[in-house]
Amino acid sequence: MHFRRSILSISLMSAVFAFTHISAQAQATKAADPPPAWKQGITAESETSTLHPFSPIFTGTEAKDLQLSKLKVPAGFKVEVYADGVPEARSMAVTDNGTVIVSNRLAKNVFAIVNNNGKKEVKTILRGMNAPNGIAIIKGTLFVAERDRILRFDDVEKNLDNMPAGKVVVDGIDPTNGPGHFWKVLVAGTDGKLYFNIGSPQNITSPNYMQAAIFRVDPDSGQMERIATGVRNSVGMAFHPVTNKLYFTDHARDWLGDNIPNDELNVLTKEGENFGFPFCHQGDLADPIYGKFSTCALSTPPILKLGAHVAPLGIRFYTGKMFPAEYKNNIFMARHGSWNRNTKQGYDVMRVVLDGKGKVVKYEPFLTGFLTDEKADPPMWGRPVDVQVIADGSMLVTDDYNGVVYRISYSK
Repeated sequence: MHFRRSILSISLMSAVFAFTHISAQAQATKAADPPPAWKQGITAESETSTLHPFSPIFTGTEAKDLQLSKLKVPAGFKVEVYADGVPEARSMAVTDNGTVIVSNRLAKNVFAIVNNNGKKEVKTILRGMNAPNGIAIIKGTLFVAERDRILRFDDVEKNLDNMPAGKVVVDGIDPTNGPGHFWKVLVAGTDGKLYFNIGSPQNITSPNYMQAAIFRVDPDSGQMERIATGVRNSVGMAFHPVTNKLYFTDHARDWLGDNIPNDELNVLTKEGENFGFPFCHQGDLADPIYGKFSTCALSTPPILKLGAHVAPLGIRFYTGKMFPAEYKNNIFMARHGSWNRNTKQGYDVMRVVLDGKGKVVKYEPFLTGFLTDEKADPPMWGRPVDVQVIADGSMLVTDDYNGVVYRISYSK
């Protein structure tokens, strides 16, 4: 009996030891897990930093509770709420009938803002999607870019109350299905093709063929082409209304300090152009990790350095007739605002003026007032994401933090 008890005791002790050993191994493995994508590449000097990304208010903010009086625009311009109740409002596209389609990145739905007896009504037209950030409309067909595929919805205006199942244009465009810059921006070219980005999966990494690049796809055949590389994370693209060249924003890497590197405004002048990532940032700054493997001389520099960590998102050329003549073909750029900076900046809409040769001659604030305390956490009460010109010549601006769309108009 004692012998049996001894065996049981030894077995129990062995089991406890094994469990403890496995638990220790599990804890060691857990401790070795990689940091989140946004913290990857952090320097030793920044390990104790409390900087972090900001989440939107998922329940949204009603128009009556917004701090509209703080918003500033040039003389003659006016800002008002076009629609609230659009959770995490991100990208916009407009149908021929003037219906404004709005996407989001995290809330999984796509919305339509329609006129109902003179009032704006927000309808949820698509549900349960996978990060539907990018949207575009070509000849009445709505295209939605999820993280892993692009879908098409024909005759969108006729089907707002009962959208059919989407047809796959192309899939397999999320190579790793992991964290990082997986959301897509989508823009229609005059060639009838769709242009979109695939971002870097990490803050700083060596990308594969399908990462840190801009692609185009034929919506009929699904045939893809890679047209630009070295683009870390573009969340805004637009074609110049005269030259038809593709302009795009790009977010530079984090954790190199408050003042470097600059985010970028770029223009594609030839297919296959390389814009530097991960070897070179802002056209002239070698990366401390990957810079030794290439040189900035082999990449195309930006046409404009936008400031460090300002997070440029949607851009649009002004083609309406409401604004003064000097605004024609200007770029309007939504800057989402910094998180990887001790003194925050951005949270505005900027105006970029180009000359006849495409050179930047002016870069100035157009819509400001969202940033309330550059040292606070969070420092803002709203965050611009996208801009869109509508039929009457006014301009819409989405704010994903509050789930709101603003309208900017002009009168003499």
